[in-house]
Amino acid sequence: MIVDDEPHIGLLLRPYFEAMGYDMSLARTLGEARAALADRRAAPTGLLLDLHLPDGSGLELLRDLRAQRRTRHLPVVVLTAEGEEKVLAEAQRLGAALLTKPFSPKKLTAQVAAMLGDPPPDAEEGGGEGGGGADS
Repeated sequence: MIVDDEPHIGLLLRPYFEAMGYDMSLARTLGEARAALADRRAAPTGLLLDLHLPDGSGLELLRDLRAQRRTRHLPVVVLTAEGEEKVLAEAQRLGAALLTKPFSPKKLTAQVAAMLGDPPPDAEEGGGEGGGGADS
């Protein structure tokens, strides 16, 4: 799942990852992300998480995820323009991988494949198509 309030991020990333075989959902607020995470039938298997959202901090969501047994080990990649070392260090301490904006789609793709245990896109036959079919 992509949790980012910037519409162009979701519009760019969703089709990119879907073309690789991933099922992607979008949340633009903490509220939307929390609702999706609470739905056990369709709970994501990983998050691409922005730290600055209109209704709060993605770091707050990450803390909450790590405090719950069900989501303690949910793979998270933080996508952020945040430059404050203290905030970035806490995200890493909470087990999130970091990728700063602007980011390289190739780096992001490799990061997501690694966090979900899929082979890197370059290792896929057919030039990187396919990609494990995991929900994100």
